[in-house]
Amino acid sequence: MSEPLSQRRHLINLGYRLLGSLTEAEDAVQETYARWYALSPRQREAIESPGAWLTTVAGRICLDVLGSARVRREAYVGEWIPEPLPDRAQWPGTSEPADPADPADAVALDESVHMAFLVVLESMTPAERVAFVLHDVFRYPFAEIAGIVGRTPAACRQLATSARRRVRAARAPVAPRGEQAALVRDFKQAWQAKDIKALVGLLDPDAAMSADGGGLVGAALRPVEGAERIAQYLVHFAEKAPGLTLLERTVNGRPGLVAQHAGVTVTVAAFDVTGGRLTHIWAVRNPAKLRAWGA
Repeated sequence: MSEPLSQRRHLINLGYRLLGSLTEAEDAVQETYARWYALSPRQREAIESPGAWLTTVAGRICLDVLGSARVRREAYVGEWIPEPLPDRAQWPGTSEPADPADPADAVALDESVHMAFLVVLESMTPAERVAFVLHDVFRYPFAEIAGIVGRTPAACRQLATSARRRVRAARAPVAPRGEQAALVRDFKQAWQAKDIKALVGLLDPDAAMSADGGGLVGAALRPVEGAERIAQYLVHFAEKAPGLTLLERTVNGRPGLVAQHAGVTVTVAAFDVTGGRLTHIWAVRNPAKLRAWGA
């Protein structure tokens, strides 16, 4: 019985990348284990690889969730941003046996939780996302993926290829972590000082900022575009929320910021850095997506 239980962390890693939500990933894993324990002892003993069985069931559950999530997100108030994760060291991935196909296209597990990457995954169809994540991130062979997606191995390969094109088109050179941290720290200081000129200098002229309040708290309903507009918006926000404390934290594996008010986390911000400037800010304010951050 220990083997099925030992798969929990792996399944949550998988579920988060498939769904972009830790809460939904945990629900999917709970449902997966509920189905496992609903089997009779004889049925469980007959399963040659409990880990493979659990992954298959979790993958199918996530595929169903993705289908219904697309409908829910169409009715979502404002921008929908994946749920931000605290320090990724708390969520190590488990590597499955490698598939020799397309080695140059492999996506590292740590890269697969970056916010920019998760946002690209959101643009995929549910089947594309499942095929791509299982193959390129977790290295599952297409023969196994076919049993999860309900298509032939060849069709799953095509799904992953299509998804890979989306990732390549959106992928930008990744700045060294030290450079990212320095930029985020300068951004924090400029924001605290309400220095619009300094903020504009740190942002790419064509930068964009997306905010997710889920209709529960105040947030821009559409992306704010352009360095000047973003800087003005941030300063206006800071003036409306005195007493805000900004903390430097790792968000989805990269330097980010956490804003707290009276000790309560009210915003988690992830950043994309290209060419020495901040190119995108994702500000998650929906309280339902901040449970993992606590006080």
